[in-house]
Amino acid sequence: MTKRQNRMVLVGLLIAGAILAVTLLLQALGSNTNYFYSPTEVAEGKAPTGKSFRLGGLVAVGSVKRKDMTVNFDVTDNKNKFSIEYTGILPDLFREGQGIITTGSLVNGTFVATEVLAKHDENYMPPEVADALEKTKKSEQ
Repeated sequence: MTKRQNRMVLVGLLIAGAILAVTLLLQALGSNTNYFYSPTEVAEGKAPTGKSFRLGGLVAVGSVKRKDMTVNFDVTDNKNKFSIEYTGILPDLFREGQGIITTGSLVNGTFVATEVLAKHDENYMPPEVADALEKTKKSEQ
């Protein structure tokens, strides 16, 4: 082979390696994403089953039930409610009527949360929760 042919083979291998690296990177990033769904979207069946995602809204007033370390409560976007089960210690700011985001998956029609995040002050609302509440408000009008 001539020098030119050797260079062309090397360039071809470099391009193939770069394409492979980008493909693997995109696959890894895509499998680690947690998409946000509102209670209405989950009720409509838009959320994946058996796969981790985020669910958020306002903690429904009167829905919090504690038994040992397990807490059951409902999250609402003022249109639909969805039941959540969480085992662990809740954030200090968790209370009824507050905006929260949970991470977990659907198990037999109940969202089993692995993490619960509460808003950090009285003025802050997680952007996803605010958008979901705004969409619900607009659809009711």
